[in-house]
Amino acid sequence: MPVTIPGHLFGQLPFYDVLETADTVIVDLHNRPDIMNVRGALQGGLLATLIDVAAGRLAFAVADTADGVSTADMTIHFLAPVMTGPARAVANLVRRGRRTIVVGVDVFDVGGDRIAARATLSFAVLSPRGDQLAATP
Repeated sequence: MPVTIPGHLFGQLPFYDVLETADTVIVDLHNRPDIMNVRGALQGGLLATLIDVAAGRLAFAVADTADGVSTADMTIHFLAPVMTGPARAVANLVRRGRRTIVVGVDVFDVGGDRIAARATLSFAVLSPRGDQLAATP
């Protein structure tokens, strides 16, 4: 199922939802020629975006409904290129705190049957802004 965000850049990228549960989000990014690097691998910046999208969706889902989240820190270890694809990001909740949410993400080259990256992200839990509270009935 495609990830649809009307009018957003992500709508032009081949992201696909695979699974969403209470503590896991899985998103695929399909490989195609216009997003490969010169060696034929999926471009690393797009892998970072895939990681951030999957982890951010999970962090937002576990935050309190009135709160938002913002990526505070992301560490990625690129282990192997994604040559075949799709790249599959598997985001799992590590810790849900009052002010911070930590998510671990493993990225796999599904067609190549290997792990391509491992990442850890922390998200700041954002309280609603004052002007947003005033607009809420």
